[in-house]
Amino acid sequence: MYKLAFYVPLDAAETVKEAVFETGAGRIGDYEACCFETRGHGQFRPLAGADPHIGAVGELEHVEELKVELVCEDDIIQSALAALKLAHPYEEPAYDVWRLEEL
Repeated sequence: MYKLAFYVPLDAAETVKEAVFETGAGRIGDYEACCFETRGHGQFRPLAGADPHIGAVGELEHVEELKVELVCEDDIIQSALAALKLAHPYEEPAYDVWRLEEL
């Protein structure tokens, strides 16, 4: 089992979450589409060669985003990551993956 967390601008959050949930991620027992969301502010500065969805090359950008956290079974983590990257509006979406221990 893995925990997947990703950051997404507010206007794209539902689309990205749905793409990840369609892989089977976010299932806990008899429930699906389970996640926790935290609203916050992200920042980044696109470098030369970037094609930013928001902001401009060389300029610091601040964006209101959601951090979305969910669980994902071992056999679908790669599919969930692929769906996340495909649906996300950013060239380089920020995400974390942790392996969870069963106790």
